[in-house]
Amino acid sequence: MDQKKKLSVVIEHWIEHNESHMGEYKRWAQTAGELGLDSVKAEIEEAMEKISQSNEHLEKALKGI
Repeated sequence: MDQKKKLSVVIEHWIEHNESHMGEYKRWAQTAGELGLDSVKAEIEEAMEKISQSNEHLEKALKGI
């Protein structure tokens, strides 16, 4: 496998990996909210937004290959 193809596969894996965790993060943010831990919920949601933004950049990188 050439390096470009390998890089594409790796980036695709990172995107899928990030997406696979989003549901879990959402559930735990909801749990934090139910426990009255609003600041914890907000931090988890902020992390989710950053991961989403990260995936946007990874998608752009993938298109550049």
